[in-house]
Amino acid sequence: MASTRTTRSAAPGRHPADLVEMGRLLRTQPDAFPAASSQDDAEAKAERHDVVVIGAGQAGLSVGYHLKRKGIDHVILDAAARVGDVWRSRWDSLRLFTPAKFDSLDGFRFPADPDTFPTKDQMADYIESYARKFGLPVRLNTRVEALRKANGRFGVETTDGFYEADQVVVAAASYQKPRLPGFARDLDAQVFQMHSREYKNPAQIPAGPVLLIGAGNSGAEIALDLARTHNVYLSGRDVGHVPFDIAGFLGRKLLVRLVVRGMFHRLLTMRTPMGRKFRSKMHGHGMPLIRTRPGQLERAGVRRIGKITGISDGKALADDGTKVAFASVIWCTGFHSGFDWIDLPVLDEHGAPRHRFGKSTDMDGLYFAGLHFQYAVSSTLVSGVGRDARRVAGWIAAARKG
Repeated sequence: MASTRTTRSAAPGRHPADLVEMGRLLRTQPDAFPAASSQDDAEAKAERHDVVVIGAGQAGLSVGYHLKRKGIDHVILDAAARVGDVWRSRWDSLRLFTPAKFDSLDGFRFPADPDTFPTKDQMADYIESYARKFGLPVRLNTRVEALRKANGRFGVETTDGFYEADQVVVAAASYQKPRLPGFARDLDAQVFQMHSREYKNPAQIPAGPVLLIGAGNSGAEIALDLARTHNVYLSGRDVGHVPFDIAGFLGRKLLVRLVVRGMFHRLLTMRTPMGRKFRSKMHGHGMPLIRTRPGQLERAGVRRIGKITGISDGKALADDGTKVAFASVIWCTGFHSGFDWIDLPVLDEHGAPRHRFGKSTDMDGLYFAGLHFQYAVSSTLVSGVGRDARRVAGWIAAARKG
């Protein structure tokens, strides 16, 4: 299978060569760029709705379901070619952490044995069927490039035109742009590297030892997947793990329910002291391992090492004193929120939205769905997104009556 290398990030702004070429073009072709009024023309031709929902994943579709039930005009915008592509694009062996009985969105049961763990493609097909079943107004191949506000309405600039709305729901998850540590630039140019978002299967990875940096759920599961064909080092702090086998009989029949519906959905919320403490502890760190257990990694031959602190002479240096040579690196180091296209004063110093349970604390009419720990641990799980969507739809309905 053909492989690609992760491109190192360019400096902010345009490359100097781009500016030179732009200058030449303007001198030789004065009409090469749109007139200054083109934005005004686009806004004049704007498609207008009461609500624009940005993102057609499980969060955006859940919001759309509840808006439609309330008879509220809306449109759901998504950059993908198909509903569910965000799931289809993930690694081949991925399965959900929760059994099918906890994987239903409001109004439509997941069509599988309740005690089985759906594959990522089954989940993709399910949410595509969800959108079709309820006739949700999804616009695909429509990437949102900017969200602004002018003249009392929100303006949504996309690759397929301009939209206006009284209220907007940003239903794009908090995991938009891959995060890489500073020492990534120290890697030799010959070292194959990719982010976990690009990983599909072991055939992508050249022969030789593989170093996975980041030992959360993605790192641990990819490590197990690769251990069948490669020597694997898994670097990172111990994030803890759920103390039982979720796929075992007791796990499927009882313990997963206690964790998913009890702890993640009702106990660890922003309304409880325990939940707020847990959220603060999770900030910038991964969730405890849910499916993978330390013994599984050891039996598979995955070697755990400490947190990587730097690269020297072609070897990775860990904070436990370990030095390892490697041929490939997979960055399982998480994501930035990626909300830089929101051109509104609603983000904190880390680029994350300031909100309370999904309602912007800075701007009326702006809401969020599917955020990390938006209300509870379950906010980013299929099993919990419906509650947040109902709340957001309720706020939108109340604002329309006000």
